[in-house]
Amino acid sequence: MSAPETLADRVLSGDLALHELEAHADADTAVEARRRLIAQETDTDLSALGAYAFDAGDAQSNIENMVGAVQIPVGVAGPLTVDGSSASGTAYLPLATTEGALVASVNRGCSAIQAAGGANARVFQSKMTRAPVFRVENVHEAGTVASWVRENEAKLAAAAAETTDHGELLDVTPYVVGDSVFLRFGYDTKDAMGMNMATIATEAACELLEEETPADLVALSGNLCSDKKPAAINAVEGRGRTVGADVVLTREQVEDRFGTTPEAIEEANTRKNLVGSAKAGSLGFNAHAANVVAAVFLATGQDAAQVVEGGNAITTVDVRGDELYASVTIASLDVGTVGGGTKLPTQNEALDILGVRGGGDPPGTNADAFAERIAVGALAGELSLLGALAADNLASAHEQLGR
Repeated sequence: MSAPETLADRVLSGDLALHELEAHADADTAVEARRRLIAQETDTDLSALGAYAFDAGDAQSNIENMVGAVQIPVGVAGPLTVDGSSASGTAYLPLATTEGALVASVNRGCSAIQAAGGANARVFQSKMTRAPVFRVENVHEAGTVASWVRENEAKLAAAAAETTDHGELLDVTPYVVGDSVFLRFGYDTKDAMGMNMATIATEAACELLEEETPADLVALSGNLCSDKKPAAINAVEGRGRTVGADVVLTREQVEDRFGTTPEAIEEANTRKNLVGSAKAGSLGFNAHAANVVAAVFLATGQDAAQVVEGGNAITTVDVRGDELYASVTIASLDVGTVGGGTKLPTQNEALDILGVRGGGDPPGTNADAFAERIAVGALAGELSLLGALAADNLASAHEQLGR
C-alpha cells in the first residue's frame, strides 16, 4: 500500500485521479492523501477536517472524494414525554446546530410540554413517493395509459416487489398534462427513508409499463414526487411521514413558562403563522419548524436537503376556555432509522438517545416513533418562539445569550 504523500504526488502528476485513491490504499490513507493534496493546492490547514473519530471505510457508501469530516455542535433538549402511535415515554431530543439560542428555545418549549404531562403524537400516513414522466403521442394515448395503470396496479406492485424485500407499493396515481403522463408511485418503506428503494422499484414498474402501453419513459423522476423542493402536492397529499403533535397548556403554565397569556400566543400565531404566511404565499404555515427538523436531521444522519419538505408544516393555536391548545402537523417528513447516514457512529448514538436506532418490531415502528418525537420537538420550538414573540422578548433573549 502506498503512503499518503506518494498517492498525493501521483495525483499531482496526473498518474491517478482523485476518485481512484481508494483502489490503491485503505480508506483512511486515501482520505489523508486527498486532504494533503487539497491542503497543498489551496495553501490551507485542513487539520480540523482530518480530526474525525470514525473509520473512513464506514463512510464510503455515503460520500465520494472524502477529505475529512465537519463537526457540528450537538445539544439536547428535554426531557420530552410523548404519547404516540409508536413513540411512548420520555426521551431527549439531539439537535445539531450552529444557531445559538435554538436549543435553549426548544428546551423551554419542552419544559412547558412536560409541565402539561407530555404531548400527543400520531403518524397519519407513511408513503415515500417517486413520480416518473412518460411521453405519449396525444391525449388519447395519455388516457389509455392512465386507464391501464388504474386497472393494473397489482401488476405494477408485483414488478416493484421483485426489487425489494422491505418496500411495498401502496398506490399509483396518474396525472396527465397534454402528451406527458406522470405516475406518482407511493411506497411503504418501513424503517428506511426509502428514496433509493422507491427509485429502484419504480424503475422495474416502468419497464413493465413500457412493454404493455404506448408510453415511453422520459425521466425516472418527473418532479411530481416532489423530492427536495417546496411543492403543494406534498402539502396536500403528503410524502414520507405525515405526522401531527398537540398539547394543552393551562393559563398558569403559559404564564409561568412564557411570561405571556394564551390569548397573546393565539393572536401571534394567527397573525404571523396563518395570515402572514398566506400573504407571503408560503407553503409552510409555521414559525420555524424547519429549525428543529434540520437540527435533528443533522444529528441523526438524515438527508439534510429534505428539510425543504420537513418545513412543510402548519401550526394551530386556540384558546379553549382557560387553556391553550397548540398543534403542529408536518405533511412531508422524510425520515429513516436504517440506511443512509444513520449507520455512521455519531449518528447511531444520536438515534440511541431517541431510542429508535435500527429496524423496528414490527418494521416501520422505529421510523414512526422517530417522526412522532420530531413532531413534538417542532411543537416545543413553535410554542417557545410564539411565546417569545407574544411577550416581546425575542431580541432580548438573543442578546442575553450573546448571539
